[in-house]
Amino acid sequence: MGASDALRVNGGRPLTGEITVRGAKNFVSKAMVASLLGESPSVLRNVPAIRDVAVVGGLLELHGVGVDLDEDAGVLRLDPSRVETAHVADIDAHAGSSRIPILFCGPLLHRLGEAFIPDLGGCRIGDRPINYHLDILRQFGAVVEKRDQGIYIHAPQRLRGTKLTLPYPSVGATEQLLLTAVRADGITELANAAIEPEILDLIAVLQKMGAIISVDTDRVIRIEGVDRLTGYRHTALSDRIEAASWASAALATGGDIMVRGATQPEMTTFLNTFRKVGGEFEIDDVGIRFYHPGGELRSIVLETDVHPGFMTDWQQPLVVALTQATGLSIVHETVYENRFGFTDALRRMGATIQVYRECLGGRPCRFGQRNFFHSAVVSGPTPLRAADVEVPDLRGGFSHLIAALTASGTSTVHGIGLIDRGYERFTEKLGALGAEFTRI
Repeated sequence: MGASDALRVNGGRPLTGEITVRGAKNFVSKAMVASLLGESPSVLRNVPAIRDVAVVGGLLELHGVGVDLDEDAGVLRLDPSRVETAHVADIDAHAGSSRIPILFCGPLLHRLGEAFIPDLGGCRIGDRPINYHLDILRQFGAVVEKRDQGIYIHAPQRLRGTKLTLPYPSVGATEQLLLTAVRADGITELANAAIEPEILDLIAVLQKMGAIISVDTDRVIRIEGVDRLTGYRHTALSDRIEAASWASAALATGGDIMVRGATQPEMTTFLNTFRKVGGEFEIDDVGIRFYHPGGELRSIVLETDVHPGFMTDWQQPLVVALTQATGLSIVHETVYENRFGFTDALRRMGATIQVYRECLGGRPCRFGQRNFFHSAVVSGPTPLRAADVEVPDLRGGFSHLIAALTASGTSTVHGIGLIDRGYERFTEKLGALGAEFTRI
């Protein structure tokens, strides 16, 4: 851990002011991978300066892609005309804990006939198995071999279209299929697909490149493979997770934050919940203003779900605000089985939160019989007090940061480098909102 990997936060002050969010972390990295499929350069706009973009850019460069990022303008130019096989050791060293190499496989199989996946890491929020991805690649005709350093995949002949049904509408598996199917021979059909806004934006990018893709209302995606694709020019959709995180910070601290770049359509479900808790918002052409109107916050019953449900990545920051609501709030997590580990730190800070193995407050889910603590009851309001906390993962880490800003006294938040993965220049934004902190 580096000396600058911690923040000392003086909490108990409302966050007020204006910040800007740019393109969605969960889309931009996938659009970067999609550029591998094109025979001409691509231009992506509204790109955030986050570590995930740097990691994917580095992986693309290892494979011979020209990468030119203007961080201030948020414009990324990608030239895939000289794609080549990267060295295994280089991929492994550069990817680190990122799971993005798995999505390189389909494009690389089309371009080079082979791909390699090093051992994968990632945030500690659940199994997130890659078996969906490998099964999908096998269905297209790829040969998958497990080796000491990771997994080697090759295509003896052109990949062919296939028909699949996902057991769960996995975002990653849907992305894998899209990136593989667009240049496969024939028609591919995916049932029970994920239809998140970031998925639909990836489909928009692929269509600009020459792909033929349709999305039905019953979660079925159909792709008619084409022989070649070109580059694209595209502006990334806004990051609805970052916008909601700052909204939760405004609510928890009793603040008032204008989030420039935030957009209503992708946040409809969050906005409804924000209002039910007692928060207020104003929407205009440049963004959304989120604020605590005064008075008591209200407890709620909340269940996470795939889109168009309440997003799992919205849950953790909002739970901090729920510690300040009057009554018992029930939160049922149905997307990731291990997403309440972050509440340990909140309890040390004075929150009253109990976690349960049972499905509380909603319908039974796939984790109900599997001994996972996937429901929580939050009792409030409880004043939060300062503590030393360690960031467990990206969203949990931002939640700890919100808790430190809400708590009275001086907290130290360790491991904030994880937050850099998905929150662009977040310390600059904290400063713009009047937070008192020092990086140590």
